[in-house]
Amino acid sequence: MKAYRKTPLFLEDAPRPRGLVHIIPERCKGCMLCVEFCPRGVLQVASAMNAKGYHYPEIVDGKEDACIHCEFCTMVCPEFAIYTTEVSS
Repeated sequence: MKAYRKTPLFLEDAPRPRGLVHIIPERCKGCMLCVEFCPRGVLQVASAMNAKGYHYPEIVDGKEDACIHCEFCTMVCPEFAIYTTEVSS
């Protein structure tokens, strides 16, 4: 039996949300929940450390425009060290 999948009409015309990631390195305590939960893989662990000695997240090179403003990083960060803002298209 062949499976049929529905494809939404005019999918290419649908607006895609975009976001801008803001990181406050000095607040980060290195839990990396934001890196784990990012559905688009926008974040990675930085090689640099903050004043407390923790590696904080940074944006992956080439993925600056990949954020979809889902705000998962904002929701899971216990230290309020990361947030996103919506970018108008």
